[in-house]
Amino acid sequence: MELLGDYTLRIVALGSGVLGATAGGLGSFAVLRRQSLLGDAVSHAALPGIALAFLLTGSKIPVVMMGGAALAGWLATLAVRTVTARSRVPFDTALGMTLAVFFGFGLVLLTFIQKQPNAAQAGLENFLFGQAAALLLQDVVAMAVVGAIALVALALLWKELKLLAFDRGFGVGLGLPMARLDGLLTALLVVAIVIGLQTVGVVLMSAMIVAPAAAARQWSRRLGPMVALAAAIGALCGAAGAVASSLVPRLPTGPTIVLLLSGVVAVSLLAAPGRGLVWRWLGLGRLRRAPQLDPVLIHLYALSLQHAEDPGHGHTVAVLRTMSPRDADVGGALEGLESRGLAQQAAGGLWAPTELGRREARRTLEREGGEGL
Repeated sequence: MELLGDYTLRIVALGSGVLGATAGGLGSFAVLRRQSLLGDAVSHAALPGIALAFLLTGSKIPVVMMGGAALAGWLATLAVRTVTARSRVPFDTALGMTLAVFFGFGLVLLTFIQKQPNAAQAGLENFLFGQAAALLLQDVVAMAVVGAIALVALALLWKELKLLAFDRGFGVGLGLPMARLDGLLTALLVVAIVIGLQTVGVVLMSAMIVAPAAAARQWSRRLGPMVALAAAIGALCGAAGAVASSLVPRLPTGPTIVLLLSGVVAVSLLAAPGRGLVWRWLGLGRLRRAPQLDPVLIHLYALSLQHAEDPGHGHTVAVLRTMSPRDADVGGALEGLESRGLAQQAAGGLWAPTELGRREARRTLEREGGEGL
């Protein structure tokens, strides 16, 4: 209770939680669109914007710093999109070039600022690695307001942004301005990045974008629950990292938050139901040790391909017996597949592969060099 009564700790924990929730929710779309490295490029590109904002205003007001960082981040994303659209340079190469150029320019500006009379008042080097302990109430308020605006915009354009993430071509066919939506989503991602630079810094900010979404992706197959879970993971790890850093002397808050997020990602990769490595080992390890089950699963998969409009269409055991060797225990194999969630029995004693079973059959064929059925 004495720890929770610390005013500074409450401010830092609240700011870290706001950052985690915003970055987790918006970062989900970056992960789904395979643009995770965009967060790294934008965070590094924000450094010259922060330096220029200080040089022009001589102020460290949070809104001014965020404005400079947002402008530089947006220019970086615009540069990446322009290079990839008008040249043969691939997306990842354009990101790397932009990151290097903007970050190098930012370091040059920081060196110039250190030679100025008011260099001691700048403290802009804190934006490199973050200094959450320096957060003030007005900083947290600015972060909360900007983050709330970004999340509200995400909610209002939920259907359109979902199309952008999963089926952009269909959105174009509906007449939606997908290019503008792409730019807006990128702008929202820039917002999530700039509000966290003071907390975790330029170097680690990309982890705040990627890690909560990567962990949530393991636990959910639907976009809505994934975004909500990513925001919750980010908020909880942010607040927990602030508390943990206050318990250990000289333990920085930003790296602690990132380490906690990395731990959550590791646990999710191992233990998430249906996708985790341990779950997969428990559910499918015995299948690999019992190769007599594979032929029956492959036969079920082959029959399901004949009913593409209804993959769950069932077939009788007699049909499967005609496709199997005489001494094969088809009934026992089907029970084994059902216990592992790879096959299911419908009304009338008909058997069909589950979605997990179809995926495992495809992997088995690929592993054995098959081309499909």
